[in-house]
Amino acid sequence: MIRTFSVLLIFQCLGEGMVYATGLPVPGPVIGMLFLFIYLVLRKSEVAKLVPGVQTLLGHLSLLFIPAGVGIMVHGKMVTEEWLPLSIALIVSTAVSIVVTAVCVKWLQK
Repeated sequence: MIRTFSVLLIFQCLGEGMVYATGLPVPGPVIGMLFLFIYLVLRKSEVAKLVPGVQTLLGHLSLLFIPAGVGIMVHGKMVTEEWLPLSIALIVSTAVSIVVTAVCVKWLQK
């Protein structure tokens, strides 16, 4: 578990460092996930070592939604005032995510 958490944090820090050094307009953790993906593709044996720790972390994934829920409750007035742009952003981003996922799956199946 400690090893898995360390690997995830190392790649997140690498991503943050890359963004800081280059000024890319992408969040550091996204770049870190890309680095982690490339690392795992190149070193397939590492996947089996990370699986137990990752399964444990995924079991507690619901805890990550608590800050978002608190934020909605704290800023409830703003959410009710800005419900239309928020709804449009949610619908559009969900549709784009579904389309991009479908295109990626089709491409990977070839």
